[in-house]
Amino acid sequence: MYDSVSEGAAPVNDASSAHETVRVAVVGHVDHGKSTLVGRLLHDTGSLTEGKAAALEGLSKKRGMELEWAFLTDALQAERDQGITIDVAQAILQRPGRRIVLLDAPGHREFLKNMITGAAQADAAILVVDAAEGVRDQTRRHATLLSLLGVKQVAVFVNKIDLIGYDQALFETLEGEIRALLQGLGVVAKTIAPVSARHGDNIADGSDNLGWWAGPSVLEALDSFQSAKPAHHRPARLLVQDVYKFDERRIIAGRLVSGRLNVGDALVFAPSGVSATIKSFERWNAPSVDHAIAGESIGIQLDEQIFVKRGDVGGLISTAPVASQKLRVRVFWLGDEALSVGKRLKIKVGSGEAQGVVEKIERAYDTAGLEARNGLSIPRHDAGDVVLALASPIAADAHDVEPAIGRVVLVDGFTIAGGGVILEALRTKVELPVPTARLRATRFGHRGAVVWLTGLSGAGKSTVAEAAEKRLFASGINVVRLDGDVLRAGLNKDLGFSAEDRAEALRRTTAVAKILMESGLVVLVPMIAPYAADRASARATVGDGFHEVYVSADVATCESRDPKGLYAKARAGNLPGFTGISAPYEAPTHPELTIDTTTYDQNAAADQLTTYIVNQVTGAMSDGAGI
Repeated sequence: MYDSVSEGAAPVNDASSAHETVRVAVVGHVDHGKSTLVGRLLHDTGSLTEGKAAALEGLSKKRGMELEWAFLTDALQAERDQGITIDVAQAILQRPGRRIVLLDAPGHREFLKNMITGAAQADAAILVVDAAEGVRDQTRRHATLLSLLGVKQVAVFVNKIDLIGYDQALFETLEGEIRALLQGLGVVAKTIAPVSARHGDNIADGSDNLGWWAGPSVLEALDSFQSAKPAHHRPARLLVQDVYKFDERRIIAGRLVSGRLNVGDALVFAPSGVSATIKSFERWNAPSVDHAIAGESIGIQLDEQIFVKRGDVGGLISTAPVASQKLRVRVFWLGDEALSVGKRLKIKVGSGEAQGVVEKIERAYDTAGLEARNGLSIPRHDAGDVVLALASPIAADAHDVEPAIGRVVLVDGFTIAGGGVILEALRTKVELPVPTARLRATRFGHRGAVVWLTGLSGAGKSTVAEAAEKRLFASGINVVRLDGDVLRAGLNKDLGFSAEDRAEALRRTTAVAKILMESGLVVLVPMIAPYAADRASARATVGDGFHEVYVSADVATCESRDPKGLYAKARAGNLPGFTGISAPYEAPTHPELTIDTTTYDQNAAADQLTTYIVNQVTGAMSDGAGI
């Protein structure tokens, strides 16, 4: 692909990469003056490198021609020899705060496939029509292609207005014909304007020859185009272009076509179905950032190495991208043979591709006559609505939902054979990852845990747990407290205080705590659990997320507090099996944390517990269910 940035257009400084980029396809019938218009525009806006205009003049003179502006973009020798554009030439026009990329697409019928390549990349389009020749077959086909590819922003320039003597009435007659053509295709032109590319009339400035024209010039029309990048509030879609390895880092490179991503976001990729969390954004020779927004080309490093490949589309787990193995597509067909049911093709969507077959042809129509017809095939240079069945899933969406993954290119062997827009992605949802502890931790900002506070009645377990709960909740931790009295009134209402009933109460409480922990919560359990074997059983049930906290105070201290008068009742023989009096308490030998409340300071004890929990649930990730 020819890029006039290196072949004569003024270079774009590095800062432009942070500005808006608008890609504009320039299309039209062969020899209607597309390349001349682009060349003249580059000249009249001062976008050529020093000496390029002189070199162009010398080349034209050498060939015995007047100054030929089209040579600026017709880079291929074959194009210069034949006077037609074969490839898609690219020129960059730098404007304040933005850059406009002009894609000069071929007009000759035999090179329509190259035009598809250009238009499929475009945010907007310019359609060039010869004032003397008017609307031709290729004009109709190019307009149809713009419609099929979903290009919404279109400006039409009636070129060579000098050949009809700058006649306003003739222009208005042709304008009506063009407008009728576009309306029949559902395309609304932002402007239909008269120009003379060769003489510079209405290109970058107005013209004395067009005193009757009060509309925009080519440059003004270009300035009115907007990039098609989606709004930032739309679901994030990262199109993966490649994966690079630097030292031990794997950098996923791609373009964020919609939404916003932040460090710490959990991503899921379609169709691969794998997920991980954004660890950092990587930028070459530039300051680091903690987010990216729609329209940016970015590199990301994930918190774990997962298999992601070119063609995958990443998105947030909450609005995950989907993949499909069946697409309804409106296509423009360019293959040597008519497109028929059973035809095998390679289907490209965004950076992804998959093998597929034409399952059904729903409708066909002649792009020259714009007549719809039923048929079992679509002839060369005609269009139609087809259903494509894919051998493997591909991330895709309807064009009106997400243009970046809503256009298709059809490849037959090694040849581009057609293109169009996705009308409907008959979706097979990528299986979302099971919300594991890791994914819940990413969502909540911390892991789940069961923090079991054991100790004698009156040691301060419930008081410390309640105070810590308030502190944890205020700091953003999703926390819940399983109060023993509440459990005794409900879940454990049928149980007494025998060793067997205590074990059953602990079993039930543990089961509930584990469920809550696996849902991502920090669960505080202030419960005596006097027997070491029962607490060991709870630890075994919960797993890595279990933390034993010993709230330590001797019997005398606890009895002196006796907020509920329980010790007095136990001493009087009214509470048989009371822990510490008539039943044993087996103190932990190796708890994760000990809080001594003998000399009681509620705030200090709550702070100690809170600090410990925060450090544990927000520290380095483990593969266990909890902490």
